[in-house]
Amino acid sequence: MRLSGVVIFSIAALCLAGCTSTSGVDALQVPSSETTSSVVRPPAPIASVGAADAAPAFAQEEAMDQAVAMAPPEPVESIEPPAEPIALVAPKRLARAAPILAEPVQRYRFRDAKPINFGRASPRHLAVHGVDVSRWQGNVNWDKLRAQGANFAYIKATDGGDHLDPMFRKNWRNADAAGLKRGAYHFFYWCRTAGEQADWFIRNVPRVEGALPPVIDVEWNGESSCKRRPSRQKVLEKMQVFMDKLERHYGQRPIIYTAPDFYRDNLRGAFLDYPFWLRAVAQHPSKVYPGRKWVFWQYSGSGLSHGVRGRIDLNVFHGDERAWRNWVGGRQMVAEAE
Repeated sequence: MRLSGVVIFSIAALCLAGCTSTSGVDALQVPSSETTSSVVRPPAPIASVGAADAAPAFAQEEAMDQAVAMAPPEPVESIEPPAEPIALVAPKRLARAAPILAEPVQRYRFRDAKPINFGRASPRHLAVHGVDVSRWQGNVNWDKLRAQGANFAYIKATDGGDHLDPMFRKNWRNADAAGLKRGAYHFFYWCRTAGEQADWFIRNVPRVEGALPPVIDVEWNGESSCKRRPSRQKVLEKMQVFMDKLERHYGQRPIIYTAPDFYRDNLRGAFLDYPFWLRAVAQHPSKVYPGRKWVFWQYSGSGLSHGVRGRIDLNVFHGDERAWRNWVGGRQMVAEAE
């Protein structure tokens, strides 16, 4: 009896040691309660990604696969770490031996399900058009999208503190293979700390030479499970923490994407030394965001292309081909407002 008791006690001790040896986010399998998609779900389901499509394509892929364990929602009231001051200088880029040039610019060939007459301010007068995509575009034919006139693509990467867009890795890989300049964006969730969200983005988006600057997508979104609308001061504090952390990691100043109502409530007169990507689908940005400098203009949410089923967001760069090549080559400047 004594020997059996010792054996049982030893086994129990070993099991307890094994259970306590795993800690941190990778040990948690609690489903997230966040719903933060910034795109309204289409009526038809999107086909799932096949195993072959989801195969790793870059060196950090295996590490990224380990990072997708779900973290639990944080308490309702969270305390932001203080924002660290950052020099207001032109965006720095990762060191390179020689400049990376953009592919030849493809001319605009998109159609629009709901075309807007912008008059003399039409985005068609600008040379460099592109798209932004998420899982809701399904399986994108990037070669066809490129042929339609997409020179760049911003790809949905993360939401909040524990959501990874299931199409991100495939889109990230295939957009580059088709010759588009690519960048990743994060949909900001107001019920999590900014530092946690920055860590999640960094954990899932590789630091790749030649990539476009990362984007923070800030807007009021009725589809989100987080209904909180912080004060303007709190919004700016949280954004600064997030952007400082990304700039230190990627060596590029992040771009701020926003919509008219959020801009009106929070961003007028703020972040004058940051590049902006503005949504304005009925009027030119100069009418919707008077005096604001911008780099990208999202001018349509109803674009049509042979590369995707359904509709896609259309965007344009604020400058000619030469300005585009300078910008992607590392000599980034914030474009002047018109």
